[in-house]
Amino acid sequence: MTHPSTPTFEDLVEARRRIQPYLHATLLQDYPSLSRLMGCDVWVKHENHLPTGAFKVRGGINLMSQLSQEERHRGVIAASTGNHGLSIAYAAKIYGVKAIICVPQAANPAKVESMMDLGAEIISHGRDFDEAREYCEQLAKDKGYRYIHSGNEPLLIAGVATATVEILEEQPCIDVLLVPLGGGSGAAGACLAAKGLHSKVEIIAVQSEAAPAAFRSWKEHRLVEDRMATWAEGLATRTAFELPQQILWELLDDFVLVTEDELCGAARLMIEKTRNLVEGAGAAPLAAALKLRDRLLGRRVALMCTGGNLSLLQLKEVLNKN
Repeated sequence: MTHPSTPTFEDLVEARRRIQPYLHATLLQDYPSLSRLMGCDVWVKHENHLPTGAFKVRGGINLMSQLSQEERHRGVIAASTGNHGLSIAYAAKIYGVKAIICVPQAANPAKVESMMDLGAEIISHGRDFDEAREYCEQLAKDKGYRYIHSGNEPLLIAGVATATVEILEEQPCIDVLLVPLGGGSGAAGACLAAKGLHSKVEIIAVQSEAAPAAFRSWKEHRLVEDRMATWAEGLATRTAFELPQQILWELLDDFVLVTEDELCGAARLMIEKTRNLVEGAGAAPLAAALKLRDRLLGRRVALMCTGGNLSLLQLKEVLNKN
């Protein structure tokens, strides 16, 4: 049964209208070298080309545009490993809203610096995303800020879904779309866009086996917690989120796990073949495609490159890993 907060396709259309003044459609590029390697036609959706270097800014602008004057006056707060925080910071700057971002103490320094450059106040707390999130939720309650959850926000999901709308309008022949999954807003949005466009595209979500909470939640049709030990912060959640999971339970076609080594190998390959900087989550679709190579042979496959915010230290580790 559809969750009462699930965005409709009209919500996606409205989101696209709201974000168009600020964001151009991103490149959907075919790569013959990847196609030859995979034995299928491969396109990459370059969400890493957006101003924040990641897809989530689509949702941030859509949500911020709909806040009441009272909410904007109070200010907003969010917890993030980076890309959600960048999205909120960027959108808050557009609309003149105070933004506070709670990040884990070991957060990607490149992303933290970018959030600060956009004018956000940064609070470092906790060992991982979920500890930062719990602290953020308490601050929101104590101080009266408008809390922006990274997954349970219909306007965020509607905003990020516009990336899949762009893919399927440009290449309606796509057979399979692979999407990385951390909190699940991107994969949930992809499912809603495909259904709304009456597309037959198969949506496959990808998560690291070192942080499989969302995968297990999807498999078991209940929200579970699990370990969180991946280097790919865009996939690094210890618990699943209700609204994305409700959408995924109903609409997602398949879900696969990849190893940390497979993520590193895919990141190196993406950097080499596309000449783009790609973060761990952005490389996850290629890691999954390589794992599913036999199943994808001869098909038309799109990889959602959700972000390119790789720190110099992460880049060195990716390039040096055997």
